[in-house]
Amino acid sequence: MFPSPVDVSQTLIRGFQDGTFIIALQASFQRLLIGYGLAIAIGVFLGVSIAKSKIINETIGMLVIGLQSVPSIVWLPLALLWFGMSETAIIFVVTLGGTWTMTTNTAAGIRNVQPVLIRAARTMGASDWQLFLKVTLPASVPYLITGMRLAWAFAWRALMAGELIGSGKGLGQILTFGRDVGNMNLVFSIMIIIAVIGMILDNLVFQRVDKNVLTRWGLAKT
Repeated sequence: MFPSPVDVSQTLIRGFQDGTFIIALQASFQRLLIGYGLAIAIGVFLGVSIAKSKIINETIGMLVIGLQSVPSIVWLPLALLWFGMSETAIIFVVTLGGTWTMTTNTAAGIRNVQPVLIRAARTMGASDWQLFLKVTLPASVPYLITGMRLAWAFAWRALMAGELIGSGKGLGQILTFGRDVGNMNLVFSIMIIIAVIGMILDNLVFQRVDKNVLTRWGLAKT
């Protein structure tokens, strides 16, 4: 039940040497990128709509707040009923995992644009479309970056939940296999890979992008 670090390390080495973990990582990241891309697109659209429309805010906006508290794994039975044990079911869970936090951050970014910027653009004769593209959207970029960072974290967790259905190849499938056969070395190895990838992406990619954006927008703490 509690394998030694040496055994886990050997399992990690063998898994990468024979290509098992590499193939699983490729399959998982393919699903993740598709679901994450859909989550960003849907989240930005919903967020802008909620921020711009009072009716949408009072209907869909309240629904999004409620859905944000629903764990990703709760969507798994519904995904299985709708799509069966397929790639679509996993991507569905991943997409929902990142959509709601992206929606709320986008809406917050649109709402928190400084009124003086909007008044200045109006004074210079900007149309509604120009106002959105050249003032509102750029001013909300820090919120969008934060939303993308959080959406990635939630999508990554949702991916592991979605892959538990055991369809295809991926880190979640290997984790399920290790559990079924009682191979704790394999289970701990996958847990380490999941944690390390999450840490690397957050620290080396999203934190740097977030810091650069905040610095450029003059929002970084000195």
